[in-house]
Amino acid sequence: MDLIRTLTNAQMKSDLPEIKTGDTVKVSAKVVEGNRERIQVFEGTVMRLRGGGLGLNITVRRIASGVGVERTFKVHSPRIEKIEVVRHGVSNRAQLYFLRDRVGKQSSLRERRDSATDIAKNEVKAAAKKAIKDEADAVIAAAAAAVAAEEAAAAATAAEVVAEAPAAEAPIAEAPAAEVAEVTAEVATEESAPVDAPAAEASEKAPE
Repeated sequence: MDLIRTLTNAQMKSDLPEIKTGDTVKVSAKVVEGNRERIQVFEGTVMRLRGGGLGLNITVRRIASGVGVERTFKVHSPRIEKIEVVRHGVSNRAQLYFLRDRVGKQSSLRERRDSATDIAKNEVKAAAKKAIKDEADAVIAAAAAAVAAEEAAAAATAAEVVAEAPAAEAPIAEAPAAEVAEVTAEVATEESAPVDAPAAEASEKAPE
């Protein structure tokens, strides 16, 4: 469970500002057009926040040519380059659906001024998020080093086993082909030569 939490924290962005409903933000998202990739900036009011942790997403609403446009972004998605907070709005609701019925100046909220205490809290939260991410990166690096060490030890053990194995017996050397051919020819000559009878035996067997 701790490993899953560590990996999840490693994928979360630590440089995100504190976002609340009613804030006006600029979201820089990567857009693919054919073979090209560019950054598209979408500026509007945060209408709602949903989810939490790695699955946190925000819905941003803006008025373009008199028409309301809403887009939902995954805050920790790698497709999001950065998110900037332009101004903080005063809002007492978690979901600002009433903005859909407003146009013009009525669709904008009163700006909220942060005190010195709020600014300090935000800095502490950002530092804590960064520390968590650095710790997760260190854990991942240590795990990768341990795996590499185990693989190196296994390879060294395999090499020692191969070195200690008995060498294969040397094959019996065969006689050269030329010597075999010479011996075969001599045997064939001796077998084919006629055997002459002794002269004495021939004279005894001759008729008188």
